[in-house]
Amino acid sequence: MALSAINRRRLANFRANRRGHVSFWIFVVLVVVTLFAEAISNDRPLVAYYKGELLFPVVVDYPESKFGGFLAVTQYRSSVIEREIDAHGWTVWPLFRFSHRTVDTALPGPAPTPPSWLMSREENCARYREGVNDPGCRLGNMHILGTDDQGRDVLARLIYGFRISVVFGLVLTGFSSVIGVTAGAVQGYFGGWTDLLFQRFIEIWTAIPSLYLLLIISSILAPSFWVLLGILLLFSWVALVGVVRAEFLRGRNFEYVKAARALGVGNRTIMFRHLLPNAMVATITFMPFILGGSIVTLTSLDFLGFGMPPGSPSLGELLAQGKNNLQAPWLGLTGFAVISVMLSLLVFAGEAVRDGFDPRKTFG
Repeated sequence: MALSAINRRRLANFRANRRGHVSFWIFVVLVVVTLFAEAISNDRPLVAYYKGELLFPVVVDYPESKFGGFLAVTQYRSSVIEREIDAHGWTVWPLFRFSHRTVDTALPGPAPTPPSWLMSREENCARYREGVNDPGCRLGNMHILGTDDQGRDVLARLIYGFRISVVFGLVLTGFSSVIGVTAGAVQGYFGGWTDLLFQRFIEIWTAIPSLYLLLIISSILAPSFWVLLGILLLFSWVALVGVVRAEFLRGRNFEYVKAARALGVGNRTIMFRHLLPNAMVATITFMPFILGGSIVTLTSLDFLGFGMPPGSPSLGELLAQGKNNLQAPWLGLTGFAVISVMLSLLVFAGEAVRDGFDPRKTFG
């Protein structure tokens, strides 16, 4: 479908901001890659062929008895199970053989252990019984970014934590935008007492110390993805109300709106078909920054211990581990670097989107 002239101009202005354009695509690639985290970093093979049967351990839980063991859950990283499967078939492993919950019980030293590139090959392979020539001593079994204080691979937790942060931020931004745009549209379009009462309510609501209330509610309710989403949604929807309200207050007196009213067009049709597209220009430019704020809020709650359930992969929890383990600087530095890059990409992409919708910008 061919783009209109105004959309072609917006796309050209967006691309003209090279820093933002490149940042946008880098962020998209990172999101798409981490959405398939189980296929990149996992403690289960993607595919296994054992005694003539094709198995998919990454999606199906097979008991260890299927491979001659006795446990209810198969530990595929066990050397016994690995040799058994290799003797009667083959396996296709992810690039890294650790999940976010995998605890490496054969570390070369006490956890947290440093990144593998800071240690010699002999130190990396010391935990394998047959020495450095053991086939288990491979890249996928090494901790490229080290381990945390519970022996879990930092890189694996970063991959899964990045996905949770972005998905949480996107869902929260989406719900907040729907509520905020609707509230702002009702205020701006009807005006009068409706606008006055809404404004007084928003002033009272935004005066509440949201961080303290979030901490109180999070400490009472059992933490989960949806509980945190609901708590943060209580306050995040206000961000777009003022922008949308101003656009509707300005647009409701336009001639075409008055003409539509005179022709008997319903208020809902005028609001969402005629006025909303104009208001969405300013709304879309705010969304990357709202997404960044949502990610920062989740990271802050995780850092304080009021975020995702214990054991969940989290960037904030990694920062907290860095604070509690100053002898392991790679934990804090890794978490800080990932969060900094993520937010920088979002800010740069947001600037490009803002330039794209800026009517004062010209082509190129």
